[in-house]
Amino acid sequence: MNHPHLSFAPASGAVQAARSWVTSDAPRIDLAGDWQFRLSPAVPGTPGGHGVLGEESPTAFAAPDFDATGWDRLAVPSHWVLAEDFRYGAPIYTNVQYPFPVDPPFVPDENPTGDYRRTVEVPAPWRESGRVLLRFDGVESFAQVWVNGHEVGTFSGSRLAHELDVTDVVSAGANTIAVRVTQWSAASYLEDQDQWWLPGIFRDVTLLHRPAGALEDVWLTGDYEPASGAGTLVPEVRAEPGAFPVRLQVPELGVDVTWAAPEEVAPVAIDQVQPWSPEAPTLYDVTVSSTAETLSLRTGFRRVQIDGDRFLVNGRQVTFSGVNRHETHPDRGRVFDEEFAHADLVQMKQHNVNAIRTSHYPPHPRLLDLADELGFWVILECDLETHGFHQGDWVDNPSDDLRWREAYLDRMERTLERDKNHPSIVMWSLGNEAHTGTNLAAMAEWVHGRDPSRPVHYEGDYQGVYTDVYSRMYATAPETASIGSDDDTTPLLACSAAESARQRSKPFLQCEYAHAMGNGPGGLLEYRELVDRHPRLHGGFIWEWRDHGIRTTTADGTEYFGYGGDFGEVVHDGNFIMDGMVLSDGTPSPGLIEFAAVEAPVLISPATDGVAVVRSRRFVADTSDLDVLWSVDHDGRPAAEGRVALADESGAPIPAGGTGAVRLFSELPTAEPGTERCVTVAVVLREQTPWAPAGHVVARAQWQVDSVSAVGTFGAAPARVSSAVGNDGSPAVLDGPTLTTLAGAPVRGPEVELWRAPTDNDEGGEFPSYDEGDPQDFTNLHRAPSSADQWRGAGLDRLVRRVIDVSGDDAQTVVQRRVSAAQSRAAIDVTERWTTERAADGVVEAVLRVSMTPNTHWEYAWPRIGLHLELPTDVDGASWFGLGPHDSYPDTITSPWLGRFSADIDDLTVSYARPQESGHRSGLRELVLRRGGADWLQVSADADVRGRRPGFVLSRHSAHEVSRAAHPHELPTPTAHHLYLDAAQHGLGSRACGPDVWPPAMLRPEARTLTVRFRAL
Repeated sequence: MNHPHLSFAPASGAVQAARSWVTSDAPRIDLAGDWQFRLSPAVPGTPGGHGVLGEESPTAFAAPDFDATGWDRLAVPSHWVLAEDFRYGAPIYTNVQYPFPVDPPFVPDENPTGDYRRTVEVPAPWRESGRVLLRFDGVESFAQVWVNGHEVGTFSGSRLAHELDVTDVVSAGANTIAVRVTQWSAASYLEDQDQWWLPGIFRDVTLLHRPAGALEDVWLTGDYEPASGAGTLVPEVRAEPGAFPVRLQVPELGVDVTWAAPEEVAPVAIDQVQPWSPEAPTLYDVTVSSTAETLSLRTGFRRVQIDGDRFLVNGRQVTFSGVNRHETHPDRGRVFDEEFAHADLVQMKQHNVNAIRTSHYPPHPRLLDLADELGFWVILECDLETHGFHQGDWVDNPSDDLRWREAYLDRMERTLERDKNHPSIVMWSLGNEAHTGTNLAAMAEWVHGRDPSRPVHYEGDYQGVYTDVYSRMYATAPETASIGSDDDTTPLLACSAAESARQRSKPFLQCEYAHAMGNGPGGLLEYRELVDRHPRLHGGFIWEWRDHGIRTTTADGTEYFGYGGDFGEVVHDGNFIMDGMVLSDGTPSPGLIEFAAVEAPVLISPATDGVAVVRSRRFVADTSDLDVLWSVDHDGRPAAEGRVALADESGAPIPAGGTGAVRLFSELPTAEPGTERCVTVAVVLREQTPWAPAGHVVARAQWQVDSVSAVGTFGAAPARVSSAVGNDGSPAVLDGPTLTTLAGAPVRGPEVELWRAPTDNDEGGEFPSYDEGDPQDFTNLHRAPSSADQWRGAGLDRLVRRVIDVSGDDAQTVVQRRVSAAQSRAAIDVTERWTTERAADGVVEAVLRVSMTPNTHWEYAWPRIGLHLELPTDVDGASWFGLGPHDSYPDTITSPWLGRFSADIDDLTVSYARPQESGHRSGLRELVLRRGGADWLQVSADADVRGRRPGFVLSRHSAHEVSRAAHPHELPTPTAHHLYLDAAQHGLGSRACGPDVWPPAMLRPEARTLTVRFRAL
C-alpha cells in the first residue's frame, strides 16, 4: 500500500502554486472553531496502524455519511498535544536530536495521527462561476485532505501555506471537509528546528472563492532612489482570464494607473516618496483591482544593495541589533495570537531591537504586517533544518540528496512567494543548520532568479559558494575582530586562504552570537564595540527572544513553565528550550535590559562640566524627537536636575550617524566634602510613538563628576570619619569565633563562600573556554569541561572550614580560618578582624575586615568570593546605594547605574525556569535590610585599595538550595534567608551555546579583602 506520509515529494493532488498573502474582498469563509477530532496511535492503513480504527476502510472517516457523533471536539487552530490536561499526548522538546530513529524517509509505526472533520455551507453563487480553494496556513507535519469523500491532495511543510483547488468536489450547501494529520512523516526530517514538536492544524484554515476574473497574485516592489528621493513601484500581476483591465491606486501618492492587458503592466515612477526604514516605517495603502476582485496591501519604498563588504538599504549601511524569534506561546504553542505578538514586538522596540530573524521558518503572515508597521529589518527564513544528521557526521543529510530537491525548492518557493510584498524583509534565508549541499545551492539559485532585489543568507555556506553575505554563529570576539579587519589573513572556520579572502570581501553578520539562556548573556558590549569599529561587521541576532516554557501544573496544582523532560519524553534536551531574553510569562530578563543599553541608538559621554558629547547610531532619524533628562547626584540623591532637547548649542538636532555637543547645565551645585558626585542622563522620547509612551528611555549614561570616569570604574569615596571604641554596644555579638547576633536578631556566619548556583552558561561545556588558552588565538581555543563541572570537581560546592586561631581583647576579635574541600590541597586562608567604631554621627558600628588569601593550588576561575550570612526569615526586602536597579555582573555592567534603589526580597532575584544564580548587584556602597517592612540593619561597604567595591545578593534560598532545584516550585520552604556580600563574582558569558566568559570578566583566584560596617536601625 502507498504511504504518502513517507514520500519525498512535498505535495500531491490539487495543491496550487504559492502566492502572496494579501487582503482580498473576494468571499471567504473562516473555518476556525471546533472540529470533530479523534486521535489514533498510528497511521490507519499502514502495517503498524492496521486495524487501529476498527473500520472497514482506513479512510472511511472522510465520507460525508460517516458517523462521527462519538468523536471529541478540538479547536482549530490548535496543537492536539496542548489540549486540556494533555489528554491527546504531550509535547516533545529536542534541540538537535530527532525524537525518532534516523532512517530517512521512514518514521516509526508509533505515529500519532489526528483525524479532523467538519461541515461548511458553500453559497450557491460560488458554484456558478470561478474556483473554490481550501487554504491551510500551517499543519504539522503531513496532511491528507478530503472534501465530500474525495481526496483532493496531500502536503507537507508545517510552517508554510498550501492551497488546494476543490472546485470540482464542492457543492452548494453542506460540504464535509476531512483532514488526516500525521505527527511524523518524511517531512519531519526537514523540520528539526530546536523547538517543541507540536502536531496539529495550528494556523488558519480558510475556504476561498476565486471569482472569474480574479487576481491570482500581485507583487509590488517599492524601489527608492536615495539621491533624488524618487520612488518606483515595480509591479508583477498574475490574473485569471478576463481579469483585465487592472487598476493600481496609491491615493496618498496620487497614483492611479489602469492596465488594459497583461503586456501593459509596467513600473510606475513617482517623483517623491518617503522611504521605509525601522526608524521611519512609512507605508502607503495600495489597492489593485481587476474586473472581479480588489486586493489591498501596504507597500514601502526601500532599496537593498550590497556594495563590496557593505550591506546597504537606501544607500546607508545597516547594523542589525537583532533577535531570533520563534513563534511560541505558553498556552497555545505556535498558534498565532495577534495581541500577544504585537506586545512582543512592542517590547522589542522598547529594548532597542531593530531586527528579527524568523528562526527557523516563516511566521504567521500577520506578524510581518506588524513588522512593516512598527519597523524591523527582517531576515525571513525558510522552513528547513536537518540538524539531527549532525550527530552522524551528516551522512544521508537531505541537503545533498537529490531525492529531496523538490521538497527543498518547494519550501523556498512557498516562503518567498507568500511574503514577497513586505518592505521589512531585506534578506531571504535558506534555513538553518542543514549543513550544505546541492539542494541548498539550488534554492539559492532559484531565489536569485526570482527576486534579485534581496540577498540570500545561509549560515552553513561557510565557504560562500552560493550566498551573498558571510554569516556565522557564535564566532568569538577575537574571531569577529579578525573577520572585520582588512589586514588580517587568518584562515576562517572551514575555509581555505582563498575562501577566507572571499568571505572577508562580503558583509558579515552573526545570525546567532550570544545565547540568552538563563542568567545572561554576558559580553555583549565587546561585540557591539567591534561592530562600531569595523564597517564590514553588520551586527547580529541574539539567540533568542523568548523562553518556550509551556504552562503546566504539578500533581498538587502548582503552576510552572515546563521544559524538556517535564512531559515524559523518551529523549529530550532539557531546559535548552528556555533560552530567551524574555521569560515565558513575558518578564524581561536582566539580559534584555543589558542588550538595550549596549544597543542604545545614541551614546552620551562627558566632555567638560555641563557639556556632553552625543554620538548617534541611528539609521536615518535625527534626534529631534528626543530630550535629555539630566541630574547631578550627590551620594545617589539629585542635587540639581533639568531637561533639554537633544540638540547642539545652536539648537540643531544631531543627524543620524553624526556627533555633537549638548549643553546640559551651566554650573555644578556645591557639595559637602566627601560627597560622591555624578551626572546621570536619560535620553527619552519627547512624544508618544506606536511602540512607547512619551518619556520612554532609549538610552542612559552616567559619569563621576570629579574624575570624569565611567560608572563601572567609580573609585573609592573619601575615608569615613570614625573612632575606635570598646565592644560594648556593638550591633554584632560573637561567641568565640562565631557571630550569633546582628542588631538584636539571631544570624549565622559569616562564612567565606566560593559557590554559586551554576547558571546555564556555567553548565555549558560544548563551546571552547578561554581558560588556559590564548583568547586572541581563536583557531586554538582550549576545550575544557564546563565551569560548573570544574567547580564541582574542585569541591567548591562542599567547602569545609577550620578555625586556626581566635585572639583579641576588648578592642578587637581576630579569627583565623582555613577554607578548603575534601581531597583538595587548594585552600584559602581567612583572617576576620572584628572591631567596634563610633561613626561621625555618634552611632556605634561593628566593623568587619576580612582578608581572603588563596594558596597556589587553585587551577580554575572561581564562581564568587565573598561572605555568606544566614538571616531571619522575616527579612523581606532591601534598599541600597550602589548599581541597580537590576542584576549586574562583570560582563553585564553597561545597563545598571549608580543610585538608590529599593526592592522586596522576591524582586531581588529572577525566577528562571531552572533556578540558578541571579540577583547580584555590584558597586555596593550601602545596604539597608528590612524586617517585617521596617528598616533593621545597615551594611556599609568600603572599596578596597584598588577602588573595587563589593556586591550583594539577598535571597530566600542559599546558593546550595538553588543549585539542587530543577524548577522554582522545587525550592524548599526557607528556614533562613541569605545575604551574600561578594568581593567579586565571575562573569556570565554565553557558554550554554556560545563564547565563554571573556578573560577580563573571569574571576581568577587571587587575594581579596572585604570591609563592611554593620549598624543597627
